[in-house]
Amino acid sequence: MNWTINDIETFLAVLEAGSISGAAARADLSKSVVSKRISDFEANLGVPLFTRHAGRITPTDSATELAERLRPALAELIAATESVTGQETELRGRLAIAAPMSFGIRFLGPVIAGFARAHPRLEIVLDYDDQLTDLARMGFDVGVRVGLMKDSTLMARRICEDLQALVASPDYLAMHGAITRPEDLAGHRAISYLNMRLGDIWPFDGVEPPPVGRMTANNGEAMRDMAIGGLGLALLPMFLTHEALRRGDLVHVLPDLVQAPLPINVVWPPIRPLPKKTRLFIDHVAAAFSGVPSWKIGI
Repeated sequence: MNWTINDIETFLAVLEAGSISGAAARADLSKSVVSKRISDFEANLGVPLFTRHAGRITPTDSATELAERLRPALAELIAATESVTGQETELRGRLAIAAPMSFGIRFLGPVIAGFARAHPRLEIVLDYDDQLTDLARMGFDVGVRVGLMKDSTLMARRICEDLQALVASPDYLAMHGAITRPEDLAGHRAISYLNMRLGDIWPFDGVEPPPVGRMTANNGEAMRDMAIGGLGLALLPMFLTHEALRRGDLVHVLPDLVQAPLPINVVWPPIRPLPKKTRLFIDHVAAAFSGVPSWKIGI
C-alpha cells in the first residue's frame, strides 16, 4: 500500500463535506486534485469508498467503517507530533464542536467566537443539536453536554452547574388550580421533551412527576414558550427560565423541592495525547464559565 496523510485527510474531508467540491473549497484545492486523491486512495486500498451517480457522491459501508477508525488515529497522530513541536505552534486544521441548541446559542456563541479570533488559521465547525451526538462516530472533536453523563466512554470537564425549575404560567395555574404540595402534581399535565422521558430527567427524589399531556417538543425554548402560553407544566434548566420568571410570565412551582445540581460539561472522545486544539478549546470554555454564570446573577 502507498498512501499518505494527505490521502486520509482528503478522504475524511470529502466524507464530512458530502461532496468533492465542498472538500476542495475547504482545503483550498482544485476539484481535480481532490478527486485524484480519492481515486488513488481507493486504488491503494483495493475497495470503493464512494459511489458516484449523476454528480452525487455517497460513502460506502467500507468508507463509514474506515472513517470511524481513522478519525481517532489521525487525531492521536497529530497530537503526538504537536507534543514535540513546542507551545508556540499556531493552531491549524479543523475543530468540530457539538453543542445543545438553546445553551449553545445563548451562551456558547460569544465564547467560541473569542476562540476563533485568537486562532485565525483554525477552521471551526459548530453544530447545534439537542439530540445527543456520538462524537467519535460523527467526527466531532469536542462537545458540550447539559445533564448527567450517559456515555461513560467520554472524557468530561465540568464547566458549571445549574438547577432545574418546574414552571407554569399564572393563567395555567389560575385555570387548573394552584400547586402547593407535591401531591397536587397528579392533577396537572406536563409538556414532554421529545429527546428524553420526563421520568429520566426528573430531579426530585420521592416526588412523583406529573403525567405528560398533549404537548411535546424537542427543544427547551419551545417547551418554555408552550408553558408561557398556558399549555402545561415544564421542567427546564434555570438558564432557560430565569428571564420569564423575572418578568412574571412563569411561576416557579414547588421551588423548595430538593434536587441535585444539573452538571454542564465539556466532553471529548478519549484520545491520548489530546490534540492541542482540543485541549486549548476546553481550557478556553472552562475559563469563560469560571465565574458566576450570567443567568444566576440576581437569582
